[in-house]
Amino acid sequence: MADVANLERIASQVRRDIIRQTHFVNSGHPGGSLGCADFFTALYFEIMDHNPDFNMEGKNEDVFFLSNGHISPVFYSVLARSGYFPVEELATFRKIDSRLQGHPTTHEGLPGIRIASGSLGQGLSVALGVALAKKMEGDSKTVYALTGDGELQEGQVWEAIMFAAHHKVDNLIVAVDWNGQQIDGPTKKVMALGDLESKWKSFGWEVLHMNGNKMTEVLSVMAEAKEKSGQGLPVVILMKTDMGHGVDFMAGTHKWHGKATNKEQTENALSQLEETLGDYPYNEEI
Repeated sequence: MADVANLERIASQVRRDIIRQTHFVNSGHPGGSLGCADFFTALYFEIMDHNPDFNMEGKNEDVFFLSNGHISPVFYSVLARSGYFPVEELATFRKIDSRLQGHPTTHEGLPGIRIASGSLGQGLSVALGVALAKKMEGDSKTVYALTGDGELQEGQVWEAIMFAAHHKVDNLIVAVDWNGQQIDGPTKKVMALGDLESKWKSFGWEVLHMNGNKMTEVLSVMAEAKEKSGQGLPVVILMKTDMGHGVDFMAGTHKWHGKATNKEQTENALSQLEETLGDYPYNEEI
């Protein structure tokens, strides 16, 4: 049985890492990263069968693809905290010659990163290819992917959604970060997404819902998704999250989509988040 309290403690540290990474370079995307901290923590510390002794092919292990690559701070934090690379390297986020670029890339050779994901709309297509390869090779492990809700405005995503159902790619579990926000404002104002459940179902997917900011629900719904996989249909989880979750003045608004906190705001944010695993060292005190 999962230790929910411990996972919540880890998620708090991950949120601290997000605030500190983006503050120290005054750039990055903290809002969506904070909202997805519980999902990433559950995925890497409980759900996936993965190996921090990284190999690119990922044979005989679960693999994850981040399509909305701008939320790299949460991805980097969880990879470091689960042993893929030293936690101290988080201090190099967005620095020149760093392996931790603003959007994940592969040419720096950062363990845990299998695709470059800066341009939106492409991650699901890649995840499909890997899921199909696993089926062809008799690999029973699962492919996971995360997309943003604003990303669903991209046409390529719907081509991939149609392809997955037609080819019965049932070893694929996709989560949609459904926070209702994107860089220019609420999704309902930029380009309304309509009835997402009906859309995914009409394309032939098994559809689940979950509160992505409630650890117990993340664990239970992800377990349900795994139970429903392998039955002929790909599975999607419409994951309701609160952009900026965990920090009161950042929550529920698109204004922190791509904006870092200043010194005073950083102190405020960190005062709301428990330090549980130890902050990584940096040459500036907060």
